[in-house]
Amino acid sequence: MKNNELVKIIETSGLEKIEGKSILDKFGDLEATAREWEIKAKAIVVSNETQTTEMAMAREARKKFSELRIDVEKTRKTLKEQSLRKGQAIDSIAKFLQSLILPIEEHLRLQEDFIKIQEAKKADEERLKAEIKAEAERVAQEEADRKEQERIRLENIKLRQQADEAEIKIKAKEAELAETKRLADEKIRKQQEESDRLVEIERAKTERVLAEQKQQADEQLEAQREKAQKEKDAIKKKADDERVENERKAKQEAFEKEELQKKLDSQIECPFCHKKFVLTR
Repeated sequence: MKNNELVKIIETSGLEKIEGKSILDKFGDLEATAREWEIKAKAIVVSNETQTTEMAMAREARKKFSELRIDVEKTRKTLKEQSLRKGQAIDSIAKFLQSLILPIEEHLRLQEDFIKIQEAKKADEERLKAEIKAEAERVAQEEADRKEQERIRLENIKLRQQADEAEIKIKAKEAELAETKRLADEKIRKQQEESDRLVEIERAKTERVLAEQKQQADEQLEAQREKAQKEKDAIKKKADDERVENERKAKQEAFEKEELQKKLDSQIECPFCHKKFVLTR
């Protein structure tokens, strides 16, 4: 049964009835075949990958519609050569039939290529997921890098503060050691002065004793001169011994002063536990 749409196209084309009927007869069979296969094609619906039979049916149906489309085009070209009016009618009919066939052919192609389409969709989804994951990883890495840089910056600030504090403590300890050394030097100087004063007193005393003894010796008899001389020699020896002893003490004190200075110079303070240590050599 011919479609009313084809009849309308023929009627509005201005063709003679015989010519119109001829065209309608040629295209009508093609339309009938297309209508018949349209029902079959629309009944083929693939929704999962296991429907291989439906996919094969879609392939066969698509081939049928492809052949129909080719037949329509051949008929159009053949009939259009007859006359311009007929060609216009043929073009209109062919256009109509093409609009009928192409959507069904596309539907069948989609059913036929269901697996490919699904695989393409899955590939697109996987690619999108991979891109989202890569972007998330990039953002996470940038955040991790930023946090690490901030941690390093804060750590550097902390280390600089600790270094400044340690330097302040070292300078304070150096000042303390310098003051200790100054006090020690002052003590040694006073001890040396006291030692020199005692030596001077002792020397003056000895000289005074010697002067007194000399005066007494001069007043004594000549017979006691030898005895006085011996006593003088004894006193002089004693004075020499005392002088030697005093020089020894002075050297000892100077040595002790030098040793004390060495200990003071070798003292260091631990910047962490603040204990004092003496460097051994």
